[in-house]
Amino acid sequence: MSVDSSTVIEVGDLSLTFEAADGPVHALSHIDLRVQKGDFVSLIGPSGCGKTTLLRVIADLERPSSGQISINGVSPEAARLARAYGYVFQAAALFPWRNIARNVALPLEIMGIDRKERNERVRRNLGLVNLAGFEKKFPWQLSGGMQQRASIARALAVEPDLLLMDEPFGALDEIVRDHLNEQLLALWAKTGKTVVFVTHSIPEAVFLSTHIVVMSPRPGRIHDVVVSDLPRERTLDVRETPEFLALAHRVREGLRAGHSYDD
Repeated sequence: MSVDSSTVIEVGDLSLTFEAADGPVHALSHIDLRVQKGDFVSLIGPSGCGKTTLLRVIADLERPSSGQISINGVSPEAARLARAYGYVFQAAALFPWRNIARNVALPLEIMGIDRKERNERVRRNLGLVNLAGFEKKFPWQLSGGMQQRASIARALAVEPDLLLMDEPFGALDEIVRDHLNEQLLALWAKTGKTVVFVTHSIPEAVFLSTHIVVMSPRPGRIHDVVVSDLPRERTLDVRETPEFLALAHRVREGLRAGHSYDD
């Protein structure tokens, strides 16, 4: 597989089949995808379409049955060992017995980074997610949105070029979700990270992304890749514009065409 220096993720004819007790489960089928440096790519589709599975393949948490995938020109395993990405899960997954600073510092401790450097990275990344001053709080003392921001700071602390996010705001109410979408967009603009983001929400995908990958189920495949022409600096007001509504309409039509609303 040939990639240039601006290509972060290259996926070619990738399929994944799980062997279950009642027969094989075809999770992904013939996936082709290229993600360029600095892109914000959302994977959208219904439950069971393979969004999270594809994200886990990128993260080397699942192995494909066939096809090719590279991260920064190397295998997902090599990228994982090089700590080329940070992963943000659906739940914040913070340890309740560690305060926020020590939660953010945990991967740095595992990496063997010295205390001075750990403290500096914790300070810097909590500042990036607007949690400066909350270092000594425990997870149970923070709201759900603040806990997710702490988990983003933890992912950023390893200083990855690539951020993988699996529906990090899916369990939050709409007002908090909107606020965090704005903060995530500002964070992306400030850091220049490449982001792959899983969501069920059409407005969220269109608001955040440079590219929206529309997936359809049974087995999971890419139905369409919608390229956004919205300005990179956006506020929530952009959702009322004709351009935004046109993009959302195309994503919605793609989901329908892919039979994503079937039971």
